[in-house]
Amino acid sequence: MVVEPDGRATRWDGHKAERRELILDAAIEAVSDEGAQVGVQHIAARAGLPRSVVYRIFRDREDLDEQIRARIVERLMTELSPALTPRGTLQEWVNGAVQTYLGWVMEFPRLHQFLGSGSASRRTTGSRVVTGTKTAIAAQLAEFMNDTLRDSGADPSVAEPLAFGLIGLVDGSVNRWVSNPDAAVSSTQLGKFLADAIWQVLCCTLAREGLSITSETALDDLG
Repeated sequence: MVVEPDGRATRWDGHKAERRELILDAAIEAVSDEGAQVGVQHIAARAGLPRSVVYRIFRDREDLDEQIRARIVERLMTELSPALTPRGTLQEWVNGAVQTYLGWVMEFPRLHQFLGSGSASRRTTGSRVVTGTKTAIAAQLAEFMNDTLRDSGADPSVAEPLAFGLIGLVDGSVNRWVSNPDAAVSSTQLGKFLADAIWQVLCCTLAREGLSITSETALDDLG
């Protein structure tokens, strides 16, 4: 016998989904305006809902924080994904990816901070959403480097440590720069440092594998 779904339950599911989106949109605005210290009461007020409703939609503050991070990552990747797609020369690709990421961090410093710390009431030592995103980006870069090296007849085994090392370099450098109000370098200097450092690592690694590249080397010519 086929049991028909309860119409009341499906209506509640849709209503719950709408409220979830409303709360997350309000949370992003609140964090962007006021930082990680924003409380659930304030988020609920921005959404035009009672605080109790937030805890009917999300298990607890940790669950809410993780869903906020997921929404922030969605916004970041909307801007960053096109810059991560290989095009132009290798140097143009590197410069574009660095500047796009750093530009987003500068435009939304509080959202970037929240990715690493979470709310002031519940600091986090790790987020599956954030870790998974970094891993996915590194894996995408590793796949490109693996194909490039293999197609050139070189050993592709270095592709993965190279990719994850470069992502770690950017992540660590930017996180420290954002968190240090007394940083001696400007955003322009940081961007140049990162682009130059990535370029040098790529040049040295590829040269060791027998691939010579210059600033004019097109990505289509690799391999």
